[in-house]
Amino acid sequence: MKVIVTLEQRFEATPDGKVWTPGPFARSFWQRYLDVFDHVQVVARVRQVAGAAPGWVEADGPGVSFVPVTYYLGPWQYLRRRRRVLADVRGVVGPSDAVILRVGSQVAICLELQLRREGRPYGVEVVGDPYEVFAPGVVEHPLRPFFRWWFSRKLRRQCAGACAAAYVTEHSLQGRYPPSGGVYSTYYSSVELPDDAYSSSLGGVFSTYYSDVELPEDAFVLSNRDSRMRRPSIRIISVGSLEQLYKAPDVLLDAVGRCVREGLDLELVWVGGGKHQPQLEAQVRLLGLDSRVRFLGQVPAGEAVRAELDRADLFVLASRTEGLPRAMIEAMARALPCIGSTVGGIPELLPAEDLVPPGDSGALAAKIRDVVGNHERMARTSARNLGKARDYREEVLRERRTEFYRQIKARTQSCIDKEGIR
Repeated sequence: MKVIVTLEQRFEATPDGKVWTPGPFARSFWQRYLDVFDHVQVVARVRQVAGAAPGWVEADGPGVSFVPVTYYLGPWQYLRRRRRVLADVRGVVGPSDAVILRVGSQVAICLELQLRREGRPYGVEVVGDPYEVFAPGVVEHPLRPFFRWWFSRKLRRQCAGACAAAYVTEHSLQGRYPPSGGVYSTYYSSVELPDDAYSSSLGGVFSTYYSDVELPEDAFVLSNRDSRMRRPSIRIISVGSLEQLYKAPDVLLDAVGRCVREGLDLELVWVGGGKHQPQLEAQVRLLGLDSRVRFLGQVPAGEAVRAELDRADLFVLASRTEGLPRAMIEAMARALPCIGSTVGGIPELLPAEDLVPPGDSGALAAKIRDVVGNHERMARTSARNLGKARDYREEVLRERRTEFYRQIKARTQSCIDKEGIR
């Protein structure tokens, strides 16, 4: 049985017919669906480009194909190209295909209209929250309040109408977008971490062993990080696209500026690029942080990102909106102490003592001061995070994902058998 999967990610196609991604949705990601289904057909925005850029990886391949949807950026472009988008998804689902909608997604909304008309079953993988995406201060748009209501309403309807539902959070998204009573529901992260993604040592310049720190069995303080204890400054790292200000880089910059003015010797490294980088670079100059902040732009996923994490002492994610942040789990797997905001699934990863309200640079600055000023706390947090990250090992998550796919396959087959779909 083939499975149709929609998602909001954007992809690039080259003249040789290959589809590429600079992000996490390489062909290896789609392999998980092939554990249950015979073929994966991805329905997503695809843009034609002359050639693949350095760091891009192939998204299609054996068992994985793409249905390209008209490329658009933002709500205004979507409205102008809506007819073409609807035409692209019309007829995509064959009579014996299973369907999984990765939501929230405008492409998923378009395909859902067809599924509802035909009474076809579908599953949902809930990976984001439009209520937070369109919260005040997250995006600037005159229709932001309407979008917040409209897309949240659509997502609630999609979840209520699904034959099975999977969430990236254990509790958060389920509370706002519940499935219908009696349908199969589970949770798992989209994170795909190989064994070498996990550190064998505590992170940061404060990786000194404390006799009363309870460490995971494999957390030995033997890292080359120890040699960096001579470096006086504290290096903070954050990871995220700068296409939107979802990750609140402006808030983090303000917090770092406050800390520096109060005497802390900090550096900030930002991994990820996008259209807002010039605006943020201007903010850096205004705050007088030119020598303390570096924007690395797009860095290839995997080893290159892990190398940057290993050079840091503290990971901070000041997000205005989240599902369950892959970047934070990757940082925790490198045994980095972390600070995050109280949005999405972040409170499921970090204890309350490591959380701050979103958009509050003063609270974030105070939290940074508290954390880096307490060496024992840094060591404890490093050990705790490494242990917590192991809850997201592939073997732990695979069983839940596979059962979710099996439920959708069985429900689709039942529909075919009962209604005589050919």
